[in-house]
Amino acid sequence: MTSETAGTAVPAASSEGIGASVARREDRRFLLGKGRYTDDVRLPEQSWAVFVRSPHAHAAIRSLDAARALAAPGVLAVLTGDDVAADGLGGIPCGWQIKNKDGSNMVEPPHPALAQGKVRHAGDPVAMVVAKTRVQAREAAKLVDVDYQPLPAVAHLRAAATAGASGGPVPLVWDEAPGNVCFDWHLGDAAAVDAAFAAADRVVAIDVVNNRVAPNAIEPRAANGHYDPAEDRYTLYTTSQNPHLTRLLLAAFTLKVPEHKLRVVAPDVGGGFGSKIFHYAEELLVLWASRRVGRPVKWTAERSESFLSDAHGRDHVSHAELALDAGGKFLALRVRTLANLGAYLSTFAPAIPTYLYATLLSGPYAIPAIYAEVKALFTNTVPVDAVRGAGRPEASYLLERLVDKAARETGADRVELRRRNFIRPDQFPYQTAVALQYDTGDYDATLELALAAIDYPHLAERKAASRAKGKLRGFGISTYLEACGIAPSALVGALGARAGLYEAATVRVHPTGSVSVFTGSHSHGQGHETTFAQLVADRLGVPLASVEVVHGDTDRIPFGMGTYGSRSAAVGGSAIVKAMDKIVDKGKKIAAHLLEASVADVEFEGGKFRVAGTDREKAFGEVAFAAYVPHNYPIETVEPGLEDSAFYDPKNFTFPAGCHAVEVEVDPETGVVEVAGVAIADDVGVVINPMIVDGQAHGGLAHGIGQALFEECVYDDAGQLLSGSFMTYCMPRAADLPMFHVGNHATPCTHNPLGIKGVGEVGAIGVPPAVINAVLDALEPLGVADIDMPATPERVWRAITAASGGGK
Repeated sequence: MTSETAGTAVPAASSEGIGASVARREDRRFLLGKGRYTDDVRLPEQSWAVFVRSPHAHAAIRSLDAARALAAPGVLAVLTGDDVAADGLGGIPCGWQIKNKDGSNMVEPPHPALAQGKVRHAGDPVAMVVAKTRVQAREAAKLVDVDYQPLPAVAHLRAAATAGASGGPVPLVWDEAPGNVCFDWHLGDAAAVDAAFAAADRVVAIDVVNNRVAPNAIEPRAANGHYDPAEDRYTLYTTSQNPHLTRLLLAAFTLKVPEHKLRVVAPDVGGGFGSKIFHYAEELLVLWASRRVGRPVKWTAERSESFLSDAHGRDHVSHAELALDAGGKFLALRVRTLANLGAYLSTFAPAIPTYLYATLLSGPYAIPAIYAEVKALFTNTVPVDAVRGAGRPEASYLLERLVDKAARETGADRVELRRRNFIRPDQFPYQTAVALQYDTGDYDATLELALAAIDYPHLAERKAASRAKGKLRGFGISTYLEACGIAPSALVGALGARAGLYEAATVRVHPTGSVSVFTGSHSHGQGHETTFAQLVADRLGVPLASVEVVHGDTDRIPFGMGTYGSRSAAVGGSAIVKAMDKIVDKGKKIAAHLLEASVADVEFEGGKFRVAGTDREKAFGEVAFAAYVPHNYPIETVEPGLEDSAFYDPKNFTFPAGCHAVEVEVDPETGVVEVAGVAIADDVGVVINPMIVDGQAHGGLAHGIGQALFEECVYDDAGQLLSGSFMTYCMPRAADLPMFHVGNHATPCTHNPLGIKGVGEVGAIGVPPAVINAVLDALEPLGVADIDMPATPERVWRAITAASGGGK
């Protein structure tokens, strides 16, 4: 897989600072096999845990007999929900509360770490077997006898919301949630939308399904807990995107011990995609079990177990209507969505189909009136939460499919229809009809870049060439917008968030002038050890090799909120910049004394403190040495040392945007879809490292193509996961992906010190609707007007056959 640059607009690069394509420093240890992951951590007297998980989607637990398992070789303990309750452990908390339309709170049922009384999805943990080896634990787990009374289950959204097939009542996941409704929420001005629809010349409607997906990071989730009785202290090694949040939830809600008695370490993490944001039961249970058995307890998920225990993503069913005037201008948008939350509320689940979805329904378009209703339902399935993009892919998919349909039904050119309705550069800051205010953007620029990169003017010739070899070529486009760096804390708190969404950093300058950066952000593949070091090299003028970046250990980092929502550089990087500003301010005071000048006359640039208008200067290293060796130093007014910390709470979201263009070839005989070309142009704000940004785009594109063509979590009506392994859940492979043409056009963010917007999720957000729009463009001559993701060969073949009158 390679990329070509369609166009760039980034600051001039120094050799190592902002704008430089520096190879990732962390890759050397990974390529040499020297990475240290949670599963690599082996502690003295290490023991293993294996979980007994429910084979039923919904059942009462009549009894549980662990006698045979306890007698098995090497077994140290078999722990159950009754033990959890007896020891007073807390349930897994939800981090976001949503209000219903009437102002009442959502239904928030308990989420015990081990099932108590009932199981509510296949894979729900029932017991925990701890043994001296993993093999012993696995064999003993087979000996735990659980007597289940199966109960009716509900696995699909429409089934959860309606009467059963026999006409009887729908099975309830929770008795306290009538109709399986967790919340019934809305956003926007319904009256204004109704008025706009009444005056519209044309209304276009669409029904879309956003398919359920599994995150599938290369590294499965793992946890290794150790209780030290001598210090009365717990240490957890875990595959987490935000170790401080995990520690906070353990201290306040689940393990219930003071934070100073808890250390959480997230070492190298092999991918997350959102699934490792959350606090999972296994993290609590290995710590608790360690105290009970007197040994460290490790658990590492097997891949099939991950499908049954990691939070899934997406799973929306929506109906949308777009009102247009006679000239094709968008007047109003009305959306109704059913969102699947699974059996329990995961950490941030309620925010995904609400404030991270409905607030993005304006996209890059000037739509005067929008009204969205979201009804979230419980089902007997794995909990649903954030997966790469988290709400924004769902919004972009719905809107871009609808705009394409509007172009077809009105006879408009789909490119021109988009261009006609873009928010213009002179309209910024732009207040949308769904709460968000965009600060800056240039949507025409990214549109033109992408069209040029994919050679749009010669599309007709390529279509003819495909027809000549019996294939159908289609072109699809998506002009997307997303929101990153969720903020500010005061706003999201008012919207139901139960955590602050700032970031923290400490910058420590050592006596020789080398620098250690301690960041609350966490890297699980994004390249923070390189990009954050580039920020330091750029601001302080020190060599990249002299910068250390530390993350992922609550004993070393003052605090932090982790990595998700493409917030690392925009929020975490801004905290580092604020801390460096304090370092420079103090350095000016030291330099002023050394140079016998006024502080106001001292400038800092390129690693030099200089008296303005003169050639008198001190290198950064000289000032650092003076700070720690205060022989000639203003110690009465400036304390020794050169270290400072900062917290950064953003003033607003950032708003990456762009255009993704896709061409596909469809074989009408087999339904096989081949992605023939992808060209994207993104506006991710200022780019720190173009090579890393391109890499993030590549990964996001693969993720988005995967959802559009291959990936889907499929449940049967009884709640059994039919796609619970890579034999049945299809991931994209290298051969499925074409050359990517990747480009950037930057309009800097106006409210963070770096001008960064974020890049990690853009591919997963913008490309799925472009792929499906391309498939439908290819199939339009055959009469196919609609198809759901994933557009698998079977699904495409069936659509072609149905359109030709050949069957369902």
